[in-house]
Amino acid sequence: MAIYNEIEFESEICQHLESAGWLYSPTDAGYDAERALFPEDVIGWLADTQPDELAKIVKAGSPQEAQQTELLLNRLVKVLDTPLSNGGGSLAVLRNGFQSAPARFQMSEPKPENTKNPATVDRHDQVRLRVMRQVHFSTADRRSIDLVFFVNGIPVATAELKTDFTQSVADAMEQYRKDRLPKDKGTGRVQPLLGFGNRALVHFAVSNDQVWMTTRLQGDDTFFLPFNMGHDGAAGNPPNPNGSATIYLWERVLEREAWLNILHRFVLVDGDRIVFPRFHQWEVVTQLVAAAASEGPGHRYLIQHSAGSGKTNSISWTAHRLARLQVDDAPVFDSVIVVTDRNVLDSQLQAAIRQLDKGTGFVGAIDADAARRAGGSKSGLLAKMLTDGKRIIVVTIQTFPFAMAEIRANSGLKGKRFAVIADEAHSSQSGQVAAKLKAVLTAEELKAVEDGGQIDIETHLAAEASERAASENISYFAFTATPKGKTLDLFGRKPDPDDPDSKPQAFHVYSMQQAIEEEFILDVLHGYHSYRSVFTIAGKVEGAAQATEVDQSEATKQVMRWVRINPQTIAQKAAVIVEHFHENVAHVLEGNAKAMVVSDSRKAAVRYKFEIDRYLATRAAKDPRYAYRTLVAFSGSVTDPEYGPDDFTEANLNPGVGDLAATFNGDAYKVMIVANKFQTGFDQQLLCAMYVDRQLSGVTAVQTLSRLNRTHRRPSGLRKTKNDVFVLDFVNEPEEIRAAFEPYYKTAFLETSTDPNLVYDIATKLDQAAIFTDAEVDQVAELWVTGKGNNALSAAMAPAAKRFGERYRSATLDDDTAARDELDMFRKDVGTFVRVYDFMSQIVDYGDAHLEKRVIFLRMLERLIKNTERTVPIVATTLGALRTS
Repeated sequence: MAIYNEIEFESEICQHLESAGWLYSPTDAGYDAERALFPEDVIGWLADTQPDELAKIVKAGSPQEAQQTELLLNRLVKVLDTPLSNGGGSLAVLRNGFQSAPARFQMSEPKPENTKNPATVDRHDQVRLRVMRQVHFSTADRRSIDLVFFVNGIPVATAELKTDFTQSVADAMEQYRKDRLPKDKGTGRVQPLLGFGNRALVHFAVSNDQVWMTTRLQGDDTFFLPFNMGHDGAAGNPPNPNGSATIYLWERVLEREAWLNILHRFVLVDGDRIVFPRFHQWEVVTQLVAAAASEGPGHRYLIQHSAGSGKTNSISWTAHRLARLQVDDAPVFDSVIVVTDRNVLDSQLQAAIRQLDKGTGFVGAIDADAARRAGGSKSGLLAKMLTDGKRIIVVTIQTFPFAMAEIRANSGLKGKRFAVIADEAHSSQSGQVAAKLKAVLTAEELKAVEDGGQIDIETHLAAEASERAASENISYFAFTATPKGKTLDLFGRKPDPDDPDSKPQAFHVYSMQQAIEEEFILDVLHGYHSYRSVFTIAGKVEGAAQATEVDQSEATKQVMRWVRINPQTIAQKAAVIVEHFHENVAHVLEGNAKAMVVSDSRKAAVRYKFEIDRYLATRAAKDPRYAYRTLVAFSGSVTDPEYGPDDFTEANLNPGVGDLAATFNGDAYKVMIVANKFQTGFDQQLLCAMYVDRQLSGVTAVQTLSRLNRTHRRPSGLRKTKNDVFVLDFVNEPEEIRAAFEPYYKTAFLETSTDPNLVYDIATKLDQAAIFTDAEVDQVAELWVTGKGNNALSAAMAPAAKRFGERYRSATLDDDTAARDELDMFRKDVGTFVRVYDFMSQIVDYGDAHLEKRVIFLRMLERLIKNTERTVPIVATTLGALRTS
């Protein structure tokens, strides 16, 4: 392929699809732009598969045939143009067909689960998939889209292609934003191909290296998601020595059966949005179903998917596909048991099944309400559902052991086969810990549980698997972001089973690194600070002032208030926490940011509650801005005579509060103090700061700090970024935290410099690269401070971004490795400067307008020159030396 030629890129894709069974139109001859249909395939499909129904509307050979055909097409258009909320749109038509009195038509047919109905098999075989080039979509002029993909004449997807040595995937996205609108900008005329869900369901921006997608075109507000495979644990795609790295799109995703499967069994309508699977979601479900079909029951599958991977949808799709899976016209599993404590998964699963499956009563949930409606106990309801062969049964972590016991003990279930899908949500455990659970808990985990901690689903699964050999009639599918060693041992698979040194691995991985680089979660280590390093930096500032005979009181003023407290007791730490939160966190997210204090015991949590509240009351008496309120979370009761004669509980320390998580989600409370609660499975998007006073290691460290990694977007459009995340750690060593994250983020490292002058050194180095000018920095800073808006800022940033891009492109075309390495280092230094300043400015008040302007400018430039392969390493800033080579 001539990589400089976009036309050749189109040809390569179309020729492959034609060879794989697609119909191919090299031009858009026959395309009806007003209707956004290819009528030949619409009528051809109906004539081939439903001639009797078609004859009710269109009388072949009659003088009215053309007019009747037009009326039928108009009826189809009317149904397609009906709002999605009223059952219209292309997805509903493809799945459910449409009616035109007195006829009823089907418009597609997925691959049947079995071959018992020959007519259904034949209808599926006759589905017409078509790819069409240069489709003139506009009803106002002659603009065209590179590729459009049809199913039986209905367009379901579009693609704009760019070759990487002329333009980038970003140019394709920009083309969609600026020039591919549901209504023509000039005339206001509707362009039906591009309407939300009425024709094309997804729009792909495609280059040789990357694929991005969107389901809604809305001008500058169009939001694209990556549709990339991931590469070596990171974002992007693996290089393809024989062609484009994005070849998987047309060879795998657009493969006939895969594409129809996506349209019929993946795509969902969720309120006012269309959910199209991300690549890793489609891939893991497809691979799990294929493995279950070939291997049969009795196997174990570990799915390591990071937070931000969309596990809820992945589990819903997996459950549905396994419940319907048949081999040789017989079900592989009699029931699928989904173990979760997330109410959202239960409701989302029910909603998804209603769209994907025409069967009723497909999903049953075992909870108190369901048992009450059935007039019995949860165990009785569970036994009935299992015996009756309910296709999908949702159970809680507490009910799961009873389900497994019922399967083993109930003679009526002998010979039945089950799939167990476990979500990683966590649940508190009260009472005695069962012996089989103790056997799989580490000493640290057992201690935490005894102090009111939690036992997660992984532990229950591990206990179940450890207690007995593999069950030939049960397959386990465990979804987790951070698998423990025991989980890997029991559910992982050795790449080479015959090699004794081969270590078990997850069946499928969507890594934390990829999730961060694709911006589905935030890099929490970006804002990680050990208090020891903070105190060292403060000492250097004051020491430098003393050495140069600067007024010591003035030097002390340079050090932020919260740093000047040397915390030895909980009361002193409480003061540090309050002052840091007030100075650095409270204003974040338009004043909506929240914080979590992680204590090392329930008694410590009680004391933190008293001391933080006491300090806040003292400060608020003089400054009402300190009127923050706190919650405390722990299990059971605590006796602490130093703080009161009676036992302390969540209830009496949080008077009038019922559901802590729901209350914390409101505006009234800003700080939550926890002891072995809410450190795992807690999703609070407004959480921006964490104060750690507990020894953390391994998975516990990752799970705890990851409470901060959720993204958030305010109604104003303001987004939570990694620069809004703060961790202040009183007890742990940075190297131990780095080691804990490393298995989930392979390039994790810590930089350890504590020099407050580092920001000046980096700034000086960046100035030498001649990528930007002082005048540009001043202009951008002024526009930012005066709030002139995105368009003005974009125009002001354009020269520097263009300068960098042109030099990088030139270095690549000339194969100038030295020049490219220099630009890569510049890009890395920009990120380092922003990161270092964000940390240091919390400790040292630089009072330097020149520096502040550069921070504003470089923070924006960092995003504009981001590496297209998105392999930026994470750094826990405690802090690091500037790399110069």
